[in-house]
Amino acid sequence: MPLIRIKDIKREFQTGEVVTKVLHGVSFEIAEGEFVAIMGPSGSGKSTLMHILGFLDKASSGQYFYKDKDVSILNDDQLAQMRNQEIGFVFQAFHLLPKLSVLDNVKLPLLYSSRKNKDEAAKKALEQVGLSHRLDYYPNQISGGEKQRVAIARALVNEPAVVFADEPTGNLDSKSGQQVMSILQNLNDQGRTIILVTHEKYTSQHAKRILHIKDGLLESDEPVTDRLIASEQAGLMK
Repeated sequence: MPLIRIKDIKREFQTGEVVTKVLHGVSFEIAEGEFVAIMGPSGSGKSTLMHILGFLDKASSGQYFYKDKDVSILNDDQLAQMRNQEIGFVFQAFHLLPKLSVLDNVKLPLLYSSRKNKDEAAKKALEQVGLSHRLDYYPNQISGGEKQRVAIARALVNEPAVVFADEPTGNLDSKSGQQVMSILQNLNDQGRTIILVTHEKYTSQHAKRILHIKDGLLESDEPVTDRLIASEQAGLMK
């Protein structure tokens, strides 16, 4: 049973009398434990597709099965619950709250959780990204690369089945980008499903499979034959 299965997904947006068609019928499957890059130029529909896969948006038509459950029929509250329990997000712009410490930023997804030991869960997530020494720092006191690693820790704190990374290296220098890709590869090696959205061929080569979206259609679906392995020597734990 695939973790994700979408069939003929279409998405259009209506503004007044103007209808903009973004996805024109996309179908594919993703198995548990895969590392998949969704690649395409700006305006190709890749971010819209990620929002649908991550329960942030609903398709206009078509079917989406997640763990064999038909997501297409869920209401907004059910989608929000699925999103909180199953998905972790990492965005290009980090989206950290400036008045909260690193530890408190990581704890945010646990706000509405009945889970105990929230501090311990957040500390464990920060340890996974090599930032145990930054717990009491604030976002303006850490580098861009560290901010993205905090964002990854926040995405991990609920122990999601899938981590979505939307252009995670877009605001980073090459060394920090390598550190972020190393973390994502390590998470995948531990069995976590990673879905990476990028327009950069170099970044996509860290995945194991590339779905190429163009003009709202799936242009190709191919394994990565010359995969890049992010260096552990990138200074992650310093």
